[in-house]
Amino acid sequence: MGKLIDEFRKGWQGVAPPSLGLSIAFAIACLLVATLARWALAQVRPDVYFTPYFPAVFFAAAFGGFRIGIVTALVGGVLGVVVNFGDAFADRARFALLTLYWVVCALTIWGVEHYRSLLIEQRRISKRLIEEEDYRKLLVDELQHRLKNKLSTVHAVLHQVLHDQPQVWDRIDPRLRSLATTDDLISRIDKGGCDIRDLLIAELGPYGHVRFTLNGERLYLPPKLAVTLSLMFHELATNAGKYGAFSAPRGLLQVSWTVDGDRLIVTWDETEGPSIGEVSAPGFGTKLLKSALSAFDGKTEISYLATGLHCIMQCRIPPNG
Repeated sequence: MGKLIDEFRKGWQGVAPPSLGLSIAFAIACLLVATLARWALAQVRPDVYFTPYFPAVFFAAAFGGFRIGIVTALVGGVLGVVVNFGDAFADRARFALLTLYWVVCALTIWGVEHYRSLLIEQRRISKRLIEEEDYRKLLVDELQHRLKNKLSTVHAVLHQVLHDQPQVWDRIDPRLRSLATTDDLISRIDKGGCDIRDLLIAELGPYGHVRFTLNGERLYLPPKLAVTLSLMFHELATNAGKYGAFSAPRGLLQVSWTVDGDRLIVTWDETEGPSIGEVSAPGFGTKLLKSALSAFDGKTEISYLATGLHCIMQCRIPPNG
């Protein structure tokens, strides 16, 4: 019994076609219910011959297909002519109604079958898309694993080559680690990017959560933009730790962001840091900050105020973000 109910459920939902026996049994049940409804209506209107069989044809065709629907329509028409619940007998008017009934049934069966074909095609496409998505996730996981291994290899090779140049290594090592941290963060959030707040906390957390304030709504960044901003945040945080707000006991940082249309505006404000003296020539970090957002139709403005460094980053958020 449970197997029969499961088969009926799958057939009704369109997951799997029902067996011929179950389809015929369902059609017979629909005809019996329609005949019972016709008998009830005959107590009020004895001239109702075919109307109750329209729903029977509809449900039989929707469940068992157009062949079952055609058979149900034919049997319903015969029942409408042969079975009488009053004194009236078949006449020319009833046969005219029978012709009209079969025409309407034909249109109903055609519409139901058209809908069934669309539903079957939609399910086929959905199944294929799900399979492709599963394969894509598997492929991305494998590529993520290989990327992590390659990054570790590059890190080890550079450390071996630059072991006698600690100053150069000290500039490269944190940037590689920043890339690795951001990649891990993105991979944990379904490979679709990461929230800007999580990105900032990952970069600024080591300096103490009481030293910075984050203001802005939740905003998920696409992977490429997230990686770019992570490098920029790392440069700014490193400079704040060496020369800016984080290098002073009372130094504070406030990071705010807003979205205007497809434009992202991030403001980096340092206060209570050491006084800024003469600004040296632009180094790698400054050049990175100035040019990193050009790929996103953006720019960076850096100001050295008396209260501390002030930086405004503007860029376009890609459509897939």
